[in-house]
Amino acid sequence: MNRILLVDDEKWVRKALMWSIKKLNFPLEIVHECSNGLEAIDWIKNNEIDLVITDIRMPVMDGLTFVNELNRLGRKVDCIVISVHDEFHYVQQAFRKGAMDYLLKPIEEEDLKECLLKWLKSREEEREKEDRSFSVEEDIPASTIDQVLAYIKKTPLSQVTLTDAAKSVHVNPSYLSQLFKQQLNIKFVDYLTKLRIQEGKRLLQNTTLKMSDIAERVGYSEVAYFSNNFKKITGSSPSEFRKTTKLKSELHY
Repeated sequence: MNRILLVDDEKWVRKALMWSIKKLNFPLEIVHECSNGLEAIDWIKNNEIDLVITDIRMPVMDGLTFVNELNRLGRKVDCIVISVHDEFHYVQQAFRKGAMDYLLKPIEEEDLKECLLKWLKSREEEREKEDRSFSVEEDIPASTIDQVLAYIKKTPLSQVTLTDAAKSVHVNPSYLSQLFKQQLNIKFVDYLTKLRIQEGKRLLQNTTLKMSDIAERVGYSEVAYFSNNFKKITGSSPSEFRKTTKLKSELHY
């Protein structure tokens, strides 16, 4: 079964989509719902998903920022965005950020069916291509990971993605993700998050940069998302961390 995540701030829209998708009887399973992009990003970090259907207009983190954050994380997840008729310029932006299709509100069942059938077909073609690729890549040496680590070290954190890391060593992203976890015992996305938070700590301690500038430098387009991850890993918010380190420095002198 292909796993789907629904992201929309209106509960009735999520329920209507869930009912319509189940009615189609396709090999699809809706495994979770989120009310905004930030909540969805946090959930995706710890769960495997094949497709996201997300609204564009949402509070906290909108659909455009959400799609962009997925790319920054290097997570290869297909996205279908939902918009209204007078928001097509947002749809165009979503395509540029990596979305693969769109649906217009109010969503017609026939449009939903056509959209999901097209996605299922492309998904099957992609899986066949990956199967052929895996057979070629089975003998890739362990030095591949060393090359990836070197790529990460020399690339600004705001520009590091799983897709580009895979391109740097000429393998596909899915294979690299598996290889990374197998050899380093940590997911690529978690390793990248660890580096981003470490660099964030360094910038908080040694610079007077604004929080938004620090977040952008380490690869987060949303300050809220940077702060949320920072607190999860360090136990304190970025502002609390900066105040504490400043106080310790003053006491030291």
